[in-house]
Amino acid sequence: MAHALLIDHARLASGRSDVCPKLIQEKVGIPVVERTAEVMVGDYCDYFLYAREGQVIAVQTDNRQLEALLIVPTLHNFANGDYQVGSYDKHVIRLSYNGATYKPENLVYDVAVTVSDVH
Repeated sequence: MAHALLIDHARLASGRSDVCPKLIQEKVGIPVVERTAEVMVGDYCDYFLYAREGQVIAVQTDNRQLEALLIVPTLHNFANGDYQVGSYDKHVIRLSYNGATYKPENLVYDVAVTVSDVH
């Protein structure tokens, strides 16, 4: 029950720039989900997506002070390259501030998540 409530919250949050976590749903034929002018209010923002076995996930942001990590189902740092999905499962991407200075209260950023099939 709690899992369903979290997914519902993430689905609603996907329409707002300042609420986390967010659900990412790929559209048929469009492998890139772009979010512009996202607002990080806390220390991080999580993005949920359901990827199929064999797909590849890539994450890019416009801010080098953000760290992009896959935290579920395993730990992967996207700075080291893309992630190949091992099995259909919920995947959680965490963007967090990793700058040398204090994080602004409302950090604005763009993020692009690409989920592609390997042929």
